[in-house]
Amino acid sequence: MARGNNPLASAGRQMRVGQEAPAGTSSTAPISVSEAVGAAKSQVNSMPTLVVAGEVTGFRGPNARSGHCYFQVKDDSSAMDVIVWRNTYAHMGAPLRDGMAVVLTGKFDVYVGTGRLSFIARAVELAGEGLLRQQVAALARKLEAEGLMAPERKRQIPRFCVRVAVVTSLSGSVIDDVKRTLRRRNPLVELDVVGCAVQGPGAPVTIMRALEVAAAARPEAILLVRGGGSFEDLMTFNDEMLARHIAASPVPVITGIGHEPDTSIADMVADRRCSTPTAAAESVAPAIDEVVAAIEGRRLRMGAALGAMASGEGQRLSGLEARAHQGVITRLTHERAVLDAMAARRCLEDPMTFVEDRTTQLMQSEQRLHDAMPRLVERGARETAMMASRLKSCGEGLVRPHEAVVARAAASLEALSPLAVLARGYAIARDEDGHVVSKSADLAVGQRVSVRLAEGSFDATVEATRD
Repeated sequence: MARGNNPLASAGRQMRVGQEAPAGTSSTAPISVSEAVGAAKSQVNSMPTLVVAGEVTGFRGPNARSGHCYFQVKDDSSAMDVIVWRNTYAHMGAPLRDGMAVVLTGKFDVYVGTGRLSFIARAVELAGEGLLRQQVAALARKLEAEGLMAPERKRQIPRFCVRVAVVTSLSGSVIDDVKRTLRRRNPLVELDVVGCAVQGPGAPVTIMRALEVAAAARPEAILLVRGGGSFEDLMTFNDEMLARHIAASPVPVITGIGHEPDTSIADMVADRRCSTPTAAAESVAPAIDEVVAAIEGRRLRMGAALGAMASGEGQRLSGLEARAHQGVITRLTHERAVLDAMAARRCLEDPMTFVEDRTTQLMQSEQRLHDAMPRLVERGARETAMMASRLKSCGEGLVRPHEAVVARAAASLEALSPLAVLARGYAIARDEDGHVVSKSADLAVGQRVSVRLAEGSFDATVEATRD
């Protein structure tokens, strides 16, 4: 319903929270629920930021969808609703639970939908045991980031330890429980006891010194144990230096601190964590009957394994023997066949057979050569005749185009040839050096000359010259 149509709102428009009724009236004019809740919200919002200490009760959260937390804080006489938003709870670093003492910083607020008053916590700090748990959780995250709690860092502990050192208080009943457990389960285990303080301000230092003494004796494992107690009593085993000393111990450390729910930093960095001191002693000393049963079981398994191995090896040797026998027979059969084949050769029976065979082959080759020569000559003659015919045809074809040219050149040469002049009755005279004599002045009386005629030549001696 809209505010303008609300008769209660219109009737009380002139009267508001905090106003007194006019004189003579019996009561104030009514207002709407929304106005009443709004007035309360404005009054609550004007309140300053408060720091409230109390105990958590009725804790619900984080919500599956929103991640917010809802609970109450109480003291001896009062309780109030508290809301912690998701981001605030995520930055706490430790989970809340019922019974934890907390210090809340925030303001009251009124939820308009229901008019419910709640305290909105903007900061949450743990107090008392809760603060200690928060510090322990922070140290655990730090050591885990460094790898001191990694499973691969932890060492393997023998299932049956021959010598064990126990680090604990000598005044309590824990050491008696450990001794009794070891005697009951396996009296063969040697036990070294190193005393230390397990509670109080200086306890971590004495425990670290006791661990060094125990490690010097070279046991196979060290039991760090103590009985149960409150969270504050067990804070000794949440010391950072002690945790680093346990992780650096040259001998594997087994812890049995408190009871089943108790888990300390020392448990987290130890090589093995047991729920109680008795359980720690049992973990390094299996019962003697269990050891005997284990040895007997191993003996039976070893005998069976050796029997199976011997049987298998016997079968393997039998198989090898059969294969070797068959291989030898096969080899001998092959070699016998080779020897028989070699013995059957004619050259071994009659050494001259090889020469006779070669002679026969040579004679056959000679005969084939004699028979082949006439055929080769005849074929060569035919091929030569065919080649000559082809060459003649090709030569005539090549010469024929040039015959006319040669004929013309021959005619011209014949016309210009001096032999033609000689044929008409002339002669050519040459001196002794072979030079043509064209003038009589070039000759001397008594000089020999050679005269060339149209047909033949003769030698002559110059008797006289005329110009």
